[in-house]
Amino acid sequence: MTEKIEDPAADIAWMRRLAEEGREAPMQGASILFMAGVLYGLASLFQWAVMANLLPFATQDALSIGWIAATLLFFVVLAVVITRLKRQPGVVTTANRASGIAWSAMGWGIFALFTSFAVVGYRLGEEASLAMVGLVPSIIMVFYGIGWSVSAVMQKSRPLWVLSLGSFVAAPVLAAFTGESIQYLAYAVALFLLMALPGFLLMRAARG
Repeated sequence: MTEKIEDPAADIAWMRRLAEEGREAPMQGASILFMAGVLYGLASLFQWAVMANLLPFATQDALSIGWIAATLLFFVVLAVVITRLKRQPGVVTTANRASGIAWSAMGWGIFALFTSFAVVGYRLGEEASLAMVGLVPSIIMVFYGIGWSVSAVMQKSRPLWVLSLGSFVAAPVLAAFTGESIQYLAYAVALFLLMALPGFLLMRAARG
């Protein structure tokens, strides 16, 4: 009986190839980023249209409708996408796992932020709450910049670094328009360009 002789060099080369393929694996969960950019971008457009009096049937009391609808739809999308990702075969790379944790933590951070705003508004009144609302677009872009930074490091991707830098630059630009309806038009553009479009392109890369 002939005993099979293993080649350590071949094993090492195979493991190295697996690690390299894992590092270059497409970013998972891009559809979540895409839908977040689309839904909240549309909500921002709705707020801009209401503030600019472009929707005669909508009043200032309707400002929260778009954000509530976008959030409810996003949670539905999130549940569907997470279920689908868990059913997909294959190995989840360290890069994808780290990116997923970073974006998940960012999402919970945004949720905690809005909850804090609600508490402050309840304790100090509507005026205090309105004063902070103007900073929300800028704070969200800072969160997105952090998320793209982590993904850029883990994926070793220069385009993702560009998205991170763009998000950080967008934050003070949006703050400059605080109190004006144009702020939410600019915010919608930022969401479409820095979340929805990259998410769509990453989805295509994952499928290709």
